[in-house]
Amino acid sequence: MTAPNSLALAGARLVLPGGVEGDRMVIEGATIARFGGEAAVGDLDLTGHTVVPGFVDLHVHGGGGASYASGIAEEALRAARTHLEHGTTTTIASTVTGEIDDVARQAAVLSELVEDGILAGIHFEGPFISRNRCGAHRPDLLRDPDPALVRKLVDAARGHAKMVTLAPELPGGLDSVRMLADLGVIAAVGHTDSDYATTLEAVDAGATVATHLFNAMPAIAHRAPGPIVALLEDERVTVELINDGVHLHPSVLDLAYNTAGADRVALITDAMGAAGMGDGLYPLGPLQVQVKDGVAMLPDGSSIAGSTLTLDVAFKRSITVNGLTLNQTVESLSATPARLLGLGDTIGSLETGKLADLVVVDSDTYDLAAVMRHGQWILGGENFPTVKPG
Repeated sequence: MTAPNSLALAGARLVLPGGVEGDRMVIEGATIARFGGEAAVGDLDLTGHTVVPGFVDLHVHGGGGASYASGIAEEALRAARTHLEHGTTTTIASTVTGEIDDVARQAAVLSELVEDGILAGIHFEGPFISRNRCGAHRPDLLRDPDPALVRKLVDAARGHAKMVTLAPELPGGLDSVRMLADLGVIAAVGHTDSDYATTLEAVDAGATVATHLFNAMPAIAHRAPGPIVALLEDERVTVELINDGVHLHPSVLDLAYNTAGADRVALITDAMGAAGMGDGLYPLGPLQVQVKDGVAMLPDGSSIAGSTLTLDVAFKRSITVNGLTLNQTVESLSATPARLLGLGDTIGSLETGKLADLVVVDSDTYDLAAVMRHGQWILGGENFPTVKPG
């Protein structure tokens, strides 16, 4: 039996921290209450489906035709909703390089959505990055990571800044890493021309994340290993990877997993406004991005400009293309980023007492079937039959 405000899911494979089990899960209010018990009349019958914890995206710029860098609350809500409907139940909104005052104003708007429980924090990507590795960031707006400027953006977020990406080799870079670590904000190494030794200095100073590893940084050379090797080999660092089939060859993603392990990999989207939309022209901060055949590029073809990825697609690719196990995939999409954000006690895994943030996929195809956030169906819950008497 379940209480009147309870919902029981039966018949599905559940991806739990200890492995994959066929079990029954009872949700009461916004949380997971317990596991087990006999299926009862009224339970939702999820036979043929697999339930995993809601996805956590550390790095996403927009979706649904909307951008977090717009400074418009309605756009930010649309972007968050788009990714929520693709399984991302916890979102860190990423800005993009702009004038410092403009980015600070964007942070003020995003902070209100954090306070409303829509977003889980803010990630500043730029302007404190290398001109040589700036990708889809306007070079004329880039700035050295002077700790005072970095602090200005962090303060604009009103306690909701979760991460700042910077190039540690630039003047003020290592001092800013130390300051961010002291403030409890994640310092991420990215869009960098740093060498191996300087990257290790940044990690020693407190950097704990590699922003979209391999992309926007020097490639590995046998006499100059550069930042990639330094970030991959250091157990203090979580590495972001974009598994969209565009940013990384599958074998490169496999290399990262074999080196770092799923508990140090966070799969991200780095999505811009075209995620969940069709081809066309979309804004990314002050730049325009051309999307063709689902690939986002600067119009001159000089750089990839984020992605059109959603995490349900990254989930499916990780299993069907890379051959990762369900538990490895869940670790990188949910548990690892939740732990990095300090939210591992409430989200990131299917456990009693944690929030009922769930993604339901078809057990054969791994296609998305339903999404639940805080015990409420966002997508697809009405499609499941209930257990019949007898």
